[in-house]
Amino acid sequence: MTLFEILLFLIVAAICGGVARSLAGGTNGGCFVSIAVAFVGSMLGGKLAQLTGMPEPLPITIGDTQLPIIWSIIGGALFVAALRLIAGSPKT
Repeated sequence: MTLFEILLFLIVAAICGGVARSLAGGTNGGCFVSIAVAFVGSMLGGKLAQLTGMPEPLPITIGDTQLPIIWSIIGGALFVAALRLIAGSPKT
């Protein structure tokens, strides 16, 4: 992968992670947290897709690497929701 492809991959991952975080109620953090959520979400979502036998409806290919957009968002939202359940909501 070239440097441009890596940067493009990180930008797409940040967008997917941001959407996943907003669907699950949001978390503290910025762009790097969104990227981390997207990467964990793509692993979790990819495993869910594999277990259920469902295809990826919207894959994006950057260089030789494919990013499953929909499964990244679903997996990321599930990951953030699980973290919120474990951590609990802050008391105000």
